[in-house]
Amino acid sequence: MNDNLVVIQNLKKHFPIYAGVFRRTVGWIKAVDGISFNIPRGKTLGLVGESGCGKTTAGRTLAGLYQPSSGTVSFDGIPIHSLSRRGLSQVRRRFQMVFQDPYGSLNPRIPIGSIIAEGLDIHKLCQSRQERRAAVEELMEKTGLDAAWINRYAHEFSGGQRQRIGIARALALKPELLILDEPVSALDVSIQLQILELLNSLKAELGLTYLFIAH
Repeated sequence: MNDNLVVIQNLKKHFPIYAGVFRRTVGWIKAVDGISFNIPRGKTLGLVGESGCGKTTAGRTLAGLYQPSSGTVSFDGIPIHSLSRRGLSQVRRRFQMVFQDPYGSLNPRIPIGSIIAEGLDIHKLCQSRQERRAAVEELMEKTGLDAAWINRYAHEFSGGQRQRIGIARALALKPELLILDEPVSALDVSIQLQILELLNSLKAELGLTYLFIAH
């Protein structure tokens, strides 16, 4: 077993700047320009920086949402960006992302039970509606949500409760790594503490590894 769950080497992510009618590339925004770090299995790594420094881009590249301009991102010894789409989909079940804006990351048109079950549905992990509901209720209870709220919508919840929904959704596929992109920065101070305590308890209970992105 590899002691480092995540190994990032000389990661660069540059975005093109376009100009003119034909959208010629006239320059590059160097969002991430050569960072390297490891995350040991079962540990938490904090990635801290000012707004615009590229920390969220680094997290999204690790999550497979961006293709790196150069460098390597390895998860449990697997260079994820060299995988086929199907291969990446399988590996991505093992790491999930929790976003900064709990409301913006939740679909307001579907009940939270369906939001939490998104990963279960995509990967067809439940054999029946009863099994799916039981899995969602367990995730809700694990994250401090009342299972009776399963058919409510995101707008009916507070910011802290919405972030709990986002965490429950991230846990549905039983990941080994959570990429936490400023998960408490949009919340009141008292609620921030509650979410941090929840994350700590989940880490201890489930043996999770965290990349914690903070301002």
